Amino acid sequence: MITGEQLLDAFAAYNQLIWPMHIIAYVLGVIAVFLAIKKSLWASRVNFGVLAFLWLWVALLFWLPSAGQGFTIGYAFMALFLIEAVLFLIQAVKPGITFGTHNKVQTVAGVTMIFYTMVGYPLIGILVGHNYPQAAFIGLFPCPLTLFTFGLLLLASSAIPIYLLIVPLFWGLSGVLWISIGMWEDVGMVLGSLVSIVLILRRNKKQKAEEQIKNQEKSSEAWSLNVGE
Repeated sequence: MITGEQLLDAFAAYNQLIWPMHIIAYVLGVIAVFLAIKKSLWASRVNFGVLAFLWLWVALLFWLPSAGQGFTIGYAFMALFLIEAVLFLIQAVKPGITFGTHNKVQTVAGVTMIFYTMVGYPLIGILVGHNYPQAAFIGLFPCPLTLFTFGLLLLASSAIPIYLLIVPLFWGLSGVLWISIGMWEDVGMVLGSLVSIVLILRRNKKQKAEEQIKNQEKSSEAWSLNVGE
């Protein structure tokens, strides 16, 4: 386990190397939220494309260099983020999830979490002394990316497959470790991940029940037609 000071030093070096990627990440985040709320036909492809790109970025440009510099477990983290990137890429190529939720609670929760990744992380970082270049930003760091992902998935209008939630939930709960070494910004990620998984699973259950009712109605209609004939 690394110390808080070592982690912040790594953040500083990383931020200085990738500038001005921060601007691009914020632009991508705004576009994704806009498309999700507006229920664009392209929302699913674009949003999952954005998620795939960001998870791939963190895997190869955050974890891989970290692992190469002695943080050996970074290779395992890189593998997890690569897997999630591939899963999101599949969704982008062959969309199976639509955006534009009608549920106000999920919409508010999703927008709040995305706002926290954009504003909360750097703001709380300043309050606890993690000024730039030691701050974490949306999409470019594992923890803000995880919360952004949950926020965007909450804006979906269809059920989310469980396999898409495993890695984000794992990383969201790992925030307890980062908080223990002084990364207080990650309190929002831990709480947000727990809230998100509850809301998403509740939506999945509701939609599954609705589908069963529809299937039963179709079966009843088919049976009635057969009897009539």
